[in-house]
Amino acid sequence: MTKTYFSKDHEWIHVEGDAGTVGISAYAQEQLGDVVFIELPEVGKALTQGGEAAVVESVKAASEVYSPASGTVTAVNDALVADPALVNRDPMGEGWFLKMTVADPGQLAGLMDEAAYAEFVKGLS
Repeated sequence: MTKTYFSKDHEWIHVEGDAGTVGISAYAQEQLGDVVFIELPEVGKALTQGGEAAVVESVKAASEVYSPASGTVTAVNDALVADPALVNRDPMGEGWFLKMTVADPGQLAGLMDEAAYAEFVKGLS
C-alpha cells in the first residue's frame, strides 16, 4: 500500500514499504514559477530528515528541496535535468526528484497526510 506524506517545506514522499519517492508539491511549484534548473543528489547519498536533498531553480528564485525522511538515495529522475519544467507540468507524478530507502519509518508520523497538507496550504494564503 502506498501512502503519501507532506512536509511543512512542501515536499511530498510516496512510501511503499521502506521505499520512498520524493518531490515538491503542486503548491511549491506554483510559488516557484517556471523551473529552469534542478540539481539532484548522487545515488548512494545519505539523507537526513530536514536536510538538503536537492536544489531547484526557477525564474523567481533558487530553493533547497529537503528530505522528508532520513535514508539513502537509490535513484534520481534524470529526466528533470534535461527538462526541468516537468516539475511544473506534473509535480506529483513524472516530476519526482529522487527515490530513497526510508531508514526510520517512525519519522513519517511527523509529516502531514494530504488532507492536513491542504489545510496547511489554505492557511498560507
